[in-house]
Amino acid sequence: MANIPLTRCQFLLPFVGILDDTGAPTSSLLAKFRLPSSLVDKSDLYVPLMPAIRFMETARRSQGIEEFGFLASQRLHFSHMREKTRALIAHSPTLLVALRHACAWAPREDTILSMWIEHDDDHARICTRLAGTNGLLHMEHLQWIQNIFSIHIVRQFAGPDWMPATIAFEARYTPRPATQSLWPNVRFLSGQHAAWIDLPISHLSLSNRRKDVSPAPQAHEDGPSGYDIVELVKLMLPSYLDDGIPALAEVAEMAGVSTRSFQRKLAHVGLSYSDLLDTVRYENASKLLRDTDSRIIDIAFSSGYTDPAHFSRAFRRIAGVAPRQFREQSRLG
Repeated sequence: MANIPLTRCQFLLPFVGILDDTGAPTSSLLAKFRLPSSLVDKSDLYVPLMPAIRFMETARRSQGIEEFGFLASQRLHFSHMREKTRALIAHSPTLLVALRHACAWAPREDTILSMWIEHDDDHARICTRLAGTNGLLHMEHLQWIQNIFSIHIVRQFAGPDWMPATIAFEARYTPRPATQSLWPNVRFLSGQHAAWIDLPISHLSLSNRRKDVSPAPQAHEDGPSGYDIVELVKLMLPSYLDDGIPALAEVAEMAGVSTRSFQRKLAHVGLSYSDLLDTVRYENASKLLRDTDSRIIDIAFSSGYTDPAHFSRAFRRIAGVAPRQFREQSRLG
């Protein structure tokens, strides 16, 4: 069976918007590559990726638009990611967990998109690559989009003004001076093994600053949605951490839904009860590590762990650093 690389219509909309603003013959350009003429109502649907790339470059050349990919990337926001991906990121306890979710779900944005994290001394790289496109020209348009979305994810944790030290492209491409001037103190690299941005490894343990999720109403179900359930359980569970954590069936009963319905609602936002419990435990422990001088063994017990070694392993998995190192980094920050 032939593999047809697909991309979400959402990623074509900023290019179309730029063309419409300049009075370009957008419809005829789209039709030339057999792309839908109306994309606004199809943002979560898919179109073939290769014709989309040819459309971008043909439009850029014919209309004389410099830095087409960069300009398009400036019209995209965190809210343009798929709803489920946004929900997973918004409910992630740390940036590291959010990036793992983004990596797992990247192929739902572009079907041949890979995303991964690399570690390099005291920095990490968030890398993206479209499989099978090595050597294709004009890939910088989409690589701007890929890097900007990585930046938007980090900004959910590091703040809206955060910038990477480096923005790298797999394409043989260097932004024009006017574009580079908009990214002060950022180094640009081309011809890399992937598109990537870097960040200090200490950022991976940053806690979530925002809950930027716009849940769609679930008219076919009675009771609270998965999003409501997540927030309610996150408010309730801290009361039980040091005194016997309730089982899934008990939490479902407290929430007024069946166990099956509770699991289904969580699954709708891409979470399980154990994910939710991990988040609550981490948020409790990280607050105590930052704000108190409590012993780590006491923090482990108060976060619902009976084995301090298990606590340390779980904390490292979520934060990327051990509890003691997290405390040191928090106080240095």
